[in-house]
Amino acid sequence: MKCTVVGMWGGFPKKNEPTSGYLVEKDGFSILLDAGSGVAAHVQNYIDLNDLHHIFLTHYHYDHSVDIGSFLFGRMISTQLGKVDKTLNFYGPDDKDVKDQVNKVKNSTFHPYGRDSTFKIGPFSITFHKNAHSVETYAMRVTDDEGHVLVYTADTSYRKSLVRFAEDADVLISECSLYAGEDGEKMGHMNAEEVGGLAAKAGVKRLILSHLPHYGNLGDLVASAKAAGGENVSLAKAGMGIEV
Repeated sequence: MKCTVVGMWGGFPKKNEPTSGYLVEKDGFSILLDAGSGVAAHVQNYIDLNDLHHIFLTHYHYDHSVDIGSFLFGRMISTQLGKVDKTLNFYGPDDKDVKDQVNKVKNSTFHPYGRDSTFKIGPFSITFHKNAHSVETYAMRVTDDEGHVLVYTADTSYRKSLVRFAEDADVLISECSLYAGEDGEKMGHMNAEEVGGLAAKAGVKRLILSHLPHYGNLGDLVASAKAAGGENVSLAKAGMGIEV
């Protein structure tokens, strides 16, 4: 499977670079992980909106979900114009307001999930890990029909349970909101040292640092993650293609 980084900034987008959004594709099937600020516009560089039918939301902070409305209205208008006749499916933690927002738009459906949920979409199987964050948030493990594994942490402070969840992943896309030595526990985020340690303990083959901070030297994040044991470490970049 292939993963394209649509956006990777934490909190708010930079010029021409969105916040969290990751397009995963294989054999004509596509799923989008998160829909943060600017994702609806920029994902169209890689896929026609009418060919995207499944959007997984890790939580409802704006930098991960604010483009819900853009995707909803895109599907509604394309349906009215006769350009598409398939339902746009949103998957997220159970939330009445989000459910009502999605389900009131014709040809869009909301599917709630929890820590024990599993979804099968084409070649993809998606499972979940409940994170430690300021709102209900989940990491996602995407396994394809050949056994290749992509894990996306979304927002969370470090937890030992994440090690088992990410175990032996081919690619780990991990939030890295803070520099080594900064306290991620109180903020519900991880620093670079914690992320590198997570990757090392889980034995992942490749680590991509994401949910990046808007300050400091981003190269220091890579150096700290490597020093903590992470291997094959790189920064996420808008438009970056990742073969899993």
